[in-house]
Amino acid sequence: MALQPDDLLDACGLPCPLPLLKAKQALSRLAPGQLLEVRATDAGSWADFETFVAHSGHTLEAREERDGVYHYWLRKADGEAGS
Repeated sequence: MALQPDDLLDACGLPCPLPLLKAKQALSRLAPGQLLEVRATDAGSWADFETFVAHSGHTLEAREERDGVYHYWLRKADGEAGS
């Protein structure tokens, strides 16, 4: 993967909705345009992150599943949108 995250959140082992809640907290600490990589093992996170970016200003740059671990790359929105 060519994406170079500015921060990495390891949410493996956390049940829904904790991966998303932790990701929101991590995004709030980033500057607009920075990239957050999230790793989670909760299968429900696939739909959670899809819904989250649809209702926030953030962008889901990429996502993939490898060996039971879900990887998400979220780009923080400009300004305060979706914070």
